[in-house]
Amino acid sequence: MKVALAHDYLREYGGAERVLEVLHEIFPDAPLYTAYYNPEGLGENSKRFSGWDIRTSWFQKFPFANRLLSPFRIFGPMMFESFDLSEYDLVISSSSATHLAKSVITKPETLHISYIHTPPRFLYGYVTSFNYKKHWWTRIGGEIINHFMRIYDFEVSQRPDILVANSKNVAARIKKFYRRDSIVIYPPIDLAAFSRQSSVVRQSESRKLKTDSYYLVVSRLVRGKGADIIVETATKLGIQLKIAGIGPEMESLKKVADKNVEFLGWVSDEERIKLLQNTKALIVAAEDEDFGITAVEAQAAGTPVIAPASGGFLETVEDGKTGLLYGGSGQVTVESLMEALQRFESLKFDSEDCRKNAEKFSKERFKKEILELVEKSLKKCI
Repeated sequence: MKVALAHDYLREYGGAERVLEVLHEIFPDAPLYTAYYNPEGLGENSKRFSGWDIRTSWFQKFPFANRLLSPFRIFGPMMFESFDLSEYDLVISSSSATHLAKSVITKPETLHISYIHTPPRFLYGYVTSFNYKKHWWTRIGGEIINHFMRIYDFEVSQRPDILVANSKNVAARIKKFYRRDSIVIYPPIDLAAFSRQSSVVRQSESRKLKTDSYYLVVSRLVRGKGADIIVETATKLGIQLKIAGIGPEMESLKKVADKNVEFLGWVSDEERIKLLQNTKALIVAAEDEDFGITAVEAQAAGTPVIAPASGGFLETVEDGKTGLLYGGSGQVTVESLMEALQRFESLKFDSEDCRKNAEKFSKERFKKEILELVEKSLKKCI
C-alpha cells in the first residue's frame, strides 16, 4: 500500500507538528507534501524532519515566500491541487491554521483521511496570533477575502473521505462549519519521554503544594495564548513564574513583568519535561483552545494544570482532581486567574491521578486508533 502525508506547511513547531511526527512514525516511508518548508524557522526542531522525503509546492520558490505565506493563504487550495497524488492508495492530510492540506485532489479509489486540528480560526471568529481587525483598511480587506475563503474552506472540506477531529470541541466546529460528522482521535503524548526522566519527579505523590516553588507557562508567545494575563497576574501576586517559549510578544511582556517573572526562551524537550516535573502547576490562559497538548504533557509529568473552563481543556483536565478550571464560560481575566491561584494554593493534588489521566492520550493509543481507522476504511473501499 502506497501512502502519502500532507501537511499545511512546516515553518514552526507546535502541537500539529507533533501529530505529524507520529503519523510519520506509523508510515515512515510516506513522502510529505507541504505548501512551504522553512528549516531555519524551525530552529533546533528542524532536526526532527531530517531524512524525510519532503515535497513542496510551487510556492516554495516564490520570492519572499516566508513573509507572504499568510496573505497567500487564499491560494492555498491551488498549492495542494498542484500535487500529483495519483499513485497513492492512502493519503492522510493534516490541516490546522489554514485549509491547505485537506484540499489535495485524489483519485476516487484513493482513501483520503484528513486530521483536522481545527477549522481555520481566523475564518470563523476565533482569536488568532494576528489581529487583522486592528486597522480599518485591513479589517475591510480581511472581511472581503475571508468571505471567499470560507466558501473555499467549505468546498475543500467535502473532499476527504473521512474527517478526524483532534477533540470533541473541534468535532463540534466541524459539524457547525462543514456540516459533516467526524471521528475524534486525540493527539498523541509520548508518555515514555516523561518516564525516562522519572528520577526528577516529585518524591511526594500526594502533597500540599510547596510555597517556595514556581509556576510555569509553556507556550508560543503570540496573541491569543493569554501570556499577558498570566504575567500581569503573577506580577500583582508576586508569585514566582517561569515562561518557556518564544514569540513576537516576548519583548512587550518583559516590559510589564516584575523580577519574579523569568523568561527562559526556547527550551529543549528534556528541559521542558524537567520544568513540567518540578513546577507547582502549569498555567494556561488560551482563549477557547482547540485541544491543548501542553496541558496533557504537564499531567504526564505528574503536574496539575490551571486552565480556562472552555475548549479542549474541558476534555483534558479533571477539575479538582488533575487541575483547576477557572473563568466561567471561558472568561479569562486577571481577576479570574488571581482567584484560581488563591484557591489552588489551598488544594491537594495527587501526581498519580494526573499521570493516569494523561494515559488516555498516549502515543500508543493514537497509533492504534489511526491504524484501526485505516484498516476499517480500506475494507469498506474494497
